[in-house]
Amino acid sequence: MQAPRTSRASLVKGRSQANAVAQQALAAHWQSIVKSLNNYLKMMAANYVPPFLVRKVFTQIFSFMNMQLFNSLLLRRDWCSFSNGEYVKASLAESEQWCCSATEEYAGSAWDELKHIRQAVGFLVIHKKPQKTLNEITNERCPVLSIQQVYRISTMYWDDKYSTQYVFRCYFKYASYDEQCCK
Repeated sequence: MQAPRTSRASLVKGRSQANAVAQQALAAHWQSIVKSLNNYLKMMAANYVPPFLVRKVFTQIFSFMNMQLFNSLLLRRDWCSFSNGEYVKASLAESEQWCCSATEEYAGSAWDELKHIRQAVGFLVIHKKPQKTLNEITNERCPVLSIQQVYRISTMYWDDKYSTQYVFRCYFKYASYDEQCCK
């Protein structure tokens, strides 16, 4: 799920208006996903599907979403931008809200299935990345992700919002057992 790009025509209209249009498009796309989740929930409840089975279905749906989003993030550089991280983070917040409104009885642990993409997106949108140590990132921010996954995301990362430079490669000398990082 990538943030839609603004067209050249919308750039002519002005940055604030283009941003407003882009935000509406983003919200509409994710709202259609949430609407589908609601429709599935209503359909299963109307057909008296046992709650444990509903939980299993939504756990599988969220697991699939996690896999699709996380693999796309690992494979496509254009997904590893700051603004796309913000977009996916906002979309994930809507997913969390849906899980809360669907209640534990029906949603179960579906939210937990998104842990890989949640942590990866959390890494994309974290401020002051160069000041973070590898230990902080791998143990506190992204404990579920492997060092190879964090490395992949960090080397593809680009800050399209603030245009800050970010070089994280020196941290990954640790991955090859070099304790003298960045000396």
